[in-house]
Amino acid sequence: MPDTSPPALDLSGWTCPAPLRDQPRIVMGHGGGGALSAELVQQIFAPAFGGELLAQLGDSAALTLGGVRLAFSTDSYVVRPLFFPGGSIGDLAVNGTVNDLAMSGARAAYLSCGFILEEGIDMPVVARVAEAMGAAARTARVEIATGDTKVVETGHGDGIYLNTAGIGLIPAGVDLRPQRVVPGDVVIVSGDIGVHGVAIMSVREGLEFGVELESDSAALGGLVETMLAVTPDLHALRDPTRGGLAAALNEIATASGTGIALQERAVPVPPTVANACAVLGLDPMYVANEGKLVAFVPREHADAVLDAMRAHPLGAGAAVIGEAVEAHPGMVVAHTSLGGTRVVDLPVGEQLPRIC
Repeated sequence: MPDTSPPALDLSGWTCPAPLRDQPRIVMGHGGGGALSAELVQQIFAPAFGGELLAQLGDSAALTLGGVRLAFSTDSYVVRPLFFPGGSIGDLAVNGTVNDLAMSGARAAYLSCGFILEEGIDMPVVARVAEAMGAAARTARVEIATGDTKVVETGHGDGIYLNTAGIGLIPAGVDLRPQRVVPGDVVIVSGDIGVHGVAIMSVREGLEFGVELESDSAALGGLVETMLAVTPDLHALRDPTRGGLAAALNEIATASGTGIALQERAVPVPPTVANACAVLGLDPMYVANEGKLVAFVPREHADAVLDAMRAHPLGAGAAVIGEAVEAHPGMVVAHTSLGGTRVVDLPVGEQLPRIC
């Protein structure tokens, strides 16, 4: 009889859709804010640099200099495209660094700005990005005080890369860090999640979802001040950028040694984001945000903080989504609308590269 068995598969040209954890070279996932990013920092950078401040691995470092408590942060921006619905790489760079400082409770005071330009980029494009940065800085009430410019050869960049660093003052009595989270803390998110990532993807890939979705990029310093005016005893804040809400919650769970229990139906996901993610097989919990924060608030202050957030334009959609618990320390668990439970793990790589 003839051999009817299927031919042997040639796997030599296949690639894994998600990068493997044991990588001899840098892959895109190392910049995604997930497990690969954490391993890169913990296994290479932290041992090389040392220091107690770096070991805290916060959005910004809280330090004391000359008797004054400061927050200090730096970030780089490689978003593609440079301009997108609701913003650009310029205002994204300002807002992102202001927000990193705000997550320590600090009001941003001064920023630095580094432009890495690719040879051949049109001068009006550079001017447009610079103008967007200036406008965003004025809106955030922060001054761009120093900067630098470098040019790389054609083909060795992607138009414009930006780096910003910032410093700000931390008010007396404010101590925001994941290690302060304790069981019983209420988890509050300031509004709809996944908006920035889907907005970037829609314009980059030419996708249409019936409604144009704009990035939620915004400076959150004013919202944080409103929350701290209710009580300075907030325990932790985090802006869920790369890796989305899932990455931010996992980082806090690991650092605090608590579990986090979410009510999945309480997590605000706008219909456009939910539909886009359903079509593309993405989980909104892992999609980046640029104008949202997640807060861990002592239960006795949660109602007042939530009311104050909802009274602020950038917190109008704030919602309680869960709590810190003693069970399953270091793990984030979501209770689904069907009565089940799923683990919300730290992403390995990155669902949507080059979104910030």
